Amino acid sequence: MGIAVAIIGRPNVGKSTLFNRLVGRALALVDDTPGVTRDRRVGEARLGPLRFTAIDTAGLDDVVPEGEAINDDTQSRIRAQTARALDAADVGLFVIDGKAGVTPLDETFAGWLRRGDVPVIVVVNKTEGRAGGMEAMDAYRLGLGDPVPISAKHGEGMEALYAVLAPFAEAATDDEDEDEDSVVKDDGEGDAEGPISLAIVGRPNTGKSTLINRLLNEERVVTGPEAGLTRDAIAVDWTHAGRAIRLIDTAGLRRRARVVDPLEKLATADSLRALRYAQVVALVLDATVPLERQEQTIAAHVAQEGRALLVVANKWDQVTDKQGTLKRLREQLENDLTQVRGLKFVPLSALTGAGVGKLMPAVLEVYEKWNIRISTARLNRWFADAIAYHPPPAVSGRRLKLRYITQIKSRPPTFVLFTTRPADLPDAYRRYLVNGIREAFDLPGVPIRLLLRKGKNPYVG
Repeated sequence: MGIAVAIIGRPNVGKSTLFNRLVGRALALVDDTPGVTRDRRVGEARLGPLRFTAIDTAGLDDVVPEGEAINDDTQSRIRAQTARALDAADVGLFVIDGKAGVTPLDETFAGWLRRGDVPVIVVVNKTEGRAGGMEAMDAYRLGLGDPVPISAKHGEGMEALYAVLAPFAEAATDDEDEDEDSVVKDDGEGDAEGPISLAIVGRPNTGKSTLINRLLNEERVVTGPEAGLTRDAIAVDWTHAGRAIRLIDTAGLRRRARVVDPLEKLATADSLRALRYAQVVALVLDATVPLERQEQTIAAHVAQEGRALLVVANKWDQVTDKQGTLKRLREQLENDLTQVRGLKFVPLSALTGAGVGKLMPAVLEVYEKWNIRISTARLNRWFADAIAYHPPPAVSGRRLKLRYITQIKSRPPTFVLFTTRPADLPDAYRRYLVNGIREAFDLPGVPIRLLLRKGKNPYVG
């Protein structure tokens, strides 16, 4: 299993830079602006031979005094997320800025950590070069043991960090060995498929993070009435009905012309990258406000990437004309999205939980259709009927010959049509064939690729 390591500290000390260094990829957004990270991000980390789970957390501007209630404001919600991350960890890395030295906020934070049950290692970051040891000396007064000087940006001090983390990993391994005989081992015959990657996308403040928390039944990501709380694309592993799911909460996507803040540009790029690597995408709409052009742009982008798509009409508890609203949303989206006709709509309320139980069955259904394989024999029986009912048009006085069709891949379903003159087949006839495949083989809302090739029919004779 390995250990879980929470990276904690005040804003802008290099926590996300260290997280990216440990996981070996630029998963967390990094910028000089304090407070970029707001949700905790989890990644599989590697440090020499050591494998562990790293948890990046938001920077804390202050610490809630012991016994004081947490108020309903953004900083309090962020503090609560960090506290949960630390509680779930085996060890914490308390990162301070070596160039700035120990600040009063660091001392306050250290006092809070000393009262906790989780062991903490002080990591003095930004100690490049020979002066690192001297800069780290000041950290002894935090009362958390020997500090470890590093430079997360340049990769210095990683050997020392490994040396202090290794004993925690060895202790965890010993505990697992003691319990091994009492554990029923997996026989290896289970489901070998990887998790379904489900990205939750949409404009800002449509309730994406609230939906994630409702599905997980915990306050996993920061939520609130303020638009733009989510910045990183946060992935959370989860199991639904025995099926592994990777939920991805993304930052709200606004029209490109409105995105001027550098941090929002980073967040937008992170969301689009998450969308490209997702398998199923749930487009969350605020059902109480008119549909904007941006939702259609997002849906078109999902279809262009070939991802399976469904639409979540959130805040459904606040809608009075439910039938009319659903009809209007469906018509507005599908009029401009011919490539994903028949989109599945799931009306729900993430806040109250009404209708949320219908979301995952819809996700699994769309995912199965996205993975469909159709035999060449079935396809060509349908194909013969399709061109007999509506023959291809004549171009330059010569009728096009459509020879046969076959599926070459799934995810999304992709077909190759062999014809005598691929360049002359009108787009309207291509759409006729795509819509025919969608209807005949029950593929609503799934992007379908139809490629044209010139060649002879190998099945002749």
